[in-house]
Order: sequence, then structure tokens, then C-alpha cells
Amino acid sequence: MAAQSKREFSYKFWLECNGKPVLGKGGVQILQEIKKEGSLTKAAANLSMSYRYVWGYLHKIEKALGEPVVDTHKGGRLGGGGARLTKVGENLLSDYKHLEDNLDKFLHNAKSKRSD
Repeated sequence: MAAQSKREFSYKFWLECNGKPVLGKGGVQILQEIKKEGSLTKAAANLSMSYRYVWGYLHKIEKALGEPVVDTHKGGRLGGGGARLTKVGENLLSDYKHLEDNLDKFLHNAKSKRSD
């Protein structure tokens, strides 16, 4: 019985499109920060990632889906550019979070039943 109490339930998942990975936990963090900050630069800085890495990750998602997940616009001479999630990006983030919430609930229930 002691060995059973040392075990923990855990999971790792990602979303795929046509068998290709599209979005995992790191990508979700990127999309959430872009949504919060309205900027790729700020999102990358907040996540301690390079702008180039974030841009490349978004490009990989968009290539797999065949649709943009982020709309960007350049600022003028004084800056002011920005980014926002497209409807596809919003849906992708929502789908991931919905699945994650359900898996969390499932694992919580499984842990509760195990301790009975």
C-alpha cells in the first residue's frame, strides 16, 4: 500500500493537425501572453524567450494549420505596433484550455478515489 501512495498521476498532451503537433504547453503560454500584452516583443520578454523563437513557433503553428493564429501590425516611426490572436488562435487556445481543465478534473477525481 505504501508504494501506491508514492505514485502520482500526471499528463502531457498537445494538439495535432493532420498528425503534426500544433500546440503544447509552451505554445499556450505564448498565445496567452500575446493575448494579454498585445505584443510579440512583450510576450517574448515576459516568457524569457527570444522574439525570434516566438515568431518561429507561431510560424510553425500557422504552417501546420494553414491559417494565421496571430495578426500583427507595424508601428510607425514612434513604434506602436502590436499583435492580437485571430479567431483561429482564440479557438486553438480555448480548445487546449478546455481539454486541460477536463484532464485536471479527471485526475483530481482519480486521486480522490485512490485515497478512499
